[in-house]
Amino acid sequence: MLGDSKAFSGFSANDTEKAKEFYGRTLGLKVSETNGLLTLHLAGGSNVLIYPKPNHTPATFTVLNFPVDDVDQAVDELAKRGVRFEIYDLPDLKTDKKGIMRGNGPTIAWFKDPAGNILSVIETS
Repeated sequence: MLGDSKAFSGFSANDTEKAKEFYGRTLGLKVSETNGLLTLHLAGGSNVLIYPKPNHTPATFTVLNFPVDDVDQAVDELAKRGVRFEIYDLPDLKTDKKGIMRGNGPTIAWFKDPAGNILSVIETS
């Protein structure tokens, strides 16, 4: 029934203006706004909806992954733009001082948007 539907995902933010600034200027994504809803226009034609929610609670899981060829390069560039990467020192989840997890699955680094939603850059090669 839905096999031909062009589905898209979405998540909430408590401040769509801050989200628009972060996704558009900091991350360099194309962002449009219609009736208070933001649409992230991703490479390959995918879209993600960001909707306002006054009682927003950030997800405890990664809501959006950005595949990159080189996580170190992506982390360095995003850090220059003010993005802070999460540092984890848990038994099953450890990152280095840059916030990059290596050798336990794909090389990946997590960061948060202004609403506290978890995003990542993940190495594809």
